[in-house]
Amino acid sequence: MNSITHHIPDELLIAYANGTLGQAYSLVVAAHVSMCDDCRARLGAHQAVGGALLDSATSEAVSNRARAAVFDKLDMPAVDAPQIRASGIFPEPIMQALGGLPPRWTSLGLGVRQMILNRDEDGSARLLYIPGGQAVPDHGHNGLELTLVLQGAFCDETGRFGVGDIEVADGELVHEPIAEEGEPCICLAATDAALRFRSFVPRLLQPIFRI
Repeated sequence: MNSITHHIPDELLIAYANGTLGQAYSLVVAAHVSMCDDCRARLGAHQAVGGALLDSATSEAVSNRARAAVFDKLDMPAVDAPQIRASGIFPEPIMQALGGLPPRWTSLGLGVRQMILNRDEDGSARLLYIPGGQAVPDHGHNGLELTLVLQGAFCDETGRFGVGDIEVADGELVHEPIAEEGEPCICLAATDAALRFRSFVPRLLQPIFRI
């Protein structure tokens, strides 16, 4: 998509390529890479470097018992998993997280909805549905937030984010994202810590909505 102007920083691509990025962030990166030729090429370059480093690494001898245990697992029969493909605005990684089903939205008020896709000790990933013209309450961040636009667009203090764009927000950013007029803005967002809402009502409802 040539219209994508906000991309994934190299340090996150490298962590994803190395397998050290948390599940929630990995879902956002995988979805963005499936939409962005530029980041897909950069990811391939990082993976190639990692493969070259593995090839140049010295090998270590293992016991016959350890070797036999590995090969026993390789001989396990394969389980045929259903093939889940992209659907509508949702790329394949998101459809896999959805189990191939449409989102089941939970209302957050004022027309804003969410669906939590996964949540563990490392963070959470959720789909957000924001009606056109509606603002998300202004907030800061206790950690890192990645937001990928799947439909529509939103603007905040840092600029405009359209389909395929990804916003990287850290503890220094306080913003009030506003969906553009027209079709709803649907995003995939991942965080590793609770948001810091400025107004009282969002703070009051925060434990209920788990944001």
